[in-house]
Amino acid sequence: MGVSLCFTTSATYTLPSFSSSYNRSPSLSQTLFFPFCPKPLFSLNLNLNLNLMSKSKCGNVDDHTLTSSLFDYHRFDHQLLQSIAYDSLVWASLHGLLVGHKSIQNSGTVPGVGLVHAPFALLPNPFPEIHWKQACHLAPLFNELVDRVSLDGKFLQESLSRTKKVDEFTSRLLDIHSKMLEINKKEDIRLGLHRSDYMLDEQTNSLLQIELNTISSSFAGLSSLVSQLHRNTLSHYGKLLGLDSERVPANNSVNLFVEALAKAWSEYNNPRAVIMFIVQAEERNMGGQAIAVIYFRAGYTPADFPSESEWRARLLMEQSSAIKCPSISYHLVGTKKIQQELAKPNVLERYISSFFALDSCSLKTKMILPNCVNALRDCGVWMTQILQEKQLKGQNYM
Repeated sequence: MGVSLCFTTSATYTLPSFSSSYNRSPSLSQTLFFPFCPKPLFSLNLNLNLNLMSKSKCGNVDDHTLTSSLFDYHRFDHQLLQSIAYDSLVWASLHGLLVGHKSIQNSGTVPGVGLVHAPFALLPNPFPEIHWKQACHLAPLFNELVDRVSLDGKFLQESLSRTKKVDEFTSRLLDIHSKMLEINKKEDIRLGLHRSDYMLDEQTNSLLQIELNTISSSFAGLSSLVSQLHRNTLSHYGKLLGLDSERVPANNSVNLFVEALAKAWSEYNNPRAVIMFIVQAEERNMGGQAIAVIYFRAGYTPADFPSESEWRARLLMEQSSAIKCPSISYHLVGTKKIQQELAKPNVLERYISSFFALDSCSLKTKMILPNCVNALRDCGVWMTQILQEKQLKGQNYM
């Protein structure tokens, strides 16, 4: 019996949302949510407005409130904004909202050397609650889709066959995948830490998915800190700005991220086993310890495989009994080509049933998306449809 553990950060360029699911069934998965559900007013921004969602104490917001001049930051006094910026930088330094600076030698390799504050938005931005909830409801559907498509080895090989001829990196990944198919390697426990990136289309007022990441879904830690930063900022300056810190959702993404890894480790059922992170800095030998979970923070770019030894290591890990996050199949599902294939008529229907039950984490009752196939198609595959139209017109898009 297969076990699929899915943790989705539908964190976005404009919309943050976050869900976690634990699936146990080889055919029909039941989704159990971790206990949180937001009623958001703000998306909590990190650089490109990228972060995660969690609990919120804020209330419902209408579109008029969201578009009011309350959020015209240009109206604020420049000296006030400078004070907020200074206090925010101090807070970031004290609470670890930091990244290594590439221009400083040894930054990122020697602890404490060359650290600067991570890019962040000074104040939170408004975001429509209806689209936030839409992303929350879509998250387990995308989890289910990734899991089911990953089990269809023939589909993955055929869909990426043309890509294999022109992209060496994808070709090597497919070679590993093919070897797993040849030996009939089964992943009885599958862990997915996914991130969906969305944009809100102002012309159609639609939530549109840009991509679905199945490997190295980052920013859980930083985004949680940004949420705390914004709440702290508004607790001091909220009255001057006309903003309420209690209406900024809390963000527990980093804890839930760890909880998902811990759940996979528990399912492996070996108390002496460890969790191994694959990173883009120096890698250290884990000695004779058993590896329960392998988390790939690296491995998504050709630069991570400078020699054959890295590819041999990747194959060895895939052949092992450890839980891979992601497995080679999950990794391939996250490619843009598979997203394009899923946009074709009748493909989604192969993997997603007509109706899909969702647990409402606030009411603890069942909510039904009337047609989850259409919900996924309307939100998740719009870009690939545009690309297909351009290809039909003879334009070179890939």
